[in-house]
Amino acid sequence: MRTSSTFSILFWIYAKRTKNKQAPLYARITADRKKLNISLKTRVDTRYWDPKKQRVKGTGEKARTINQYLDEVHSKLFQCYQELRFEDKRITPQVVKSKFIGDEKIEHHTLKSIMEYHNINMFSKLHYNTSRLYLTSQKYILLFLKKKYKVEDLELADLDYKFILDFENFLRNHKPRHYQQKIGNNAVMKHIQRLRRMISLAHQLEWIDRDPFHRFKQKLVPTYRGFLNAKELQQIEELKMKSLRLRTVRDLFVFSCYTGISYIDLMLLTDKSLVLGMDKTIWVVTQRQKTRKSVKIPLLTKAIAIIEHYNFDKRSRMSGTLFPKISNQKVNAYLKEIAVLAGIEKNLTFHMARHTFATTVTLTNGVPIETISKMLGHSKLTTTQIYAKVLERKVCDDMQALRQKLENNVKTGT
Repeated sequence: MRTSSTFSILFWIYAKRTKNKQAPLYARITADRKKLNISLKTRVDTRYWDPKKQRVKGTGEKARTINQYLDEVHSKLFQCYQELRFEDKRITPQVVKSKFIGDEKIEHHTLKSIMEYHNINMFSKLHYNTSRLYLTSQKYILLFLKKKYKVEDLELADLDYKFILDFENFLRNHKPRHYQQKIGNNAVMKHIQRLRRMISLAHQLEWIDRDPFHRFKQKLVPTYRGFLNAKELQQIEELKMKSLRLRTVRDLFVFSCYTGISYIDLMLLTDKSLVLGMDKTIWVVTQRQKTRKSVKIPLLTKAIAIIEHYNFDKRSRMSGTLFPKISNQKVNAYLKEIAVLAGIEKNLTFHMARHTFATTVTLTNGVPIETISKMLGHSKLTTTQIYAKVLERKVCDDMQALRQKLENNVKTGT
């Protein structure tokens, strides 16, 4: 029994890729509502293309040549479809294209192939931790294919808006083995964002002709960025501790509170990171491991005092760094002990020091957000605005200053 199917052919020009008024010409074949575009390896003057007739306007030699070519392509494509039906074979756009091309090797681009291409060509540009996150997202994508479609791989041409929504739903309901809860909203959006970047890369490589993410909008939930207020920071600074390991971690944390330097960047600081700034004071000059962006930070007195304290520390000398090297896991574990000793009920983590620098140390004391953004090494000001939210105390101080100014104006009659 012959396979029952629907089939259509459409010729179109890719207007977005127009150069010098010449746009690439494509044939779109549709079989059972599945679409695939075939590049016809020729360009057409956009001024003379008739989208309704799907032909070039005019009777000139060039127009006749292209239109004759399109007639031949249409005839051959339809013939391929008819032969497949006669042979009672499963008809898909990919099968029709393969038959149309003939003996030439057809490269079927799939999710696995774009993952492999991405990892080979992009991992060298990404930080190791970012690369690991991509591998995790890719693992979820392949797991989704197994559970939803019962397949190991999927052609990129088969991706559509529904695929993205189904993947989102899968992530929201999935419980990782190492985690007791379902994946949170923002983590779900991050996995989808990585998929989106890989699909966008495939689109730029012309592996696919349409972006399935065209209508998809990410829904990030604003998160609270914890920080210490001035009193809490002072409690930690003045805390007396006998334990060397706790004192060291406290010093590293406080240094970050007064510089905004993240844990990974702090561990890599050396004597060469210290330079004399344009104001003749000591600055830290380093490069963020996360973004590879250069940052320059003028050091405050308390930060300089901590550096001087570890000048002759044996642990620092052995590692060739400004401070003793301690693992991130141990740092955050010791900070929990420090919080208890200091009477601070907040969930103290090292990254909280960066937030504290952005809020309590700088923003609250009138440092412009543009300056804070530069010292934190952010590419976008909106990122800094998340870190450095205006504090109630800052609002009170500003309003008090305004109130005082208005009262003085009344007294002086101005």
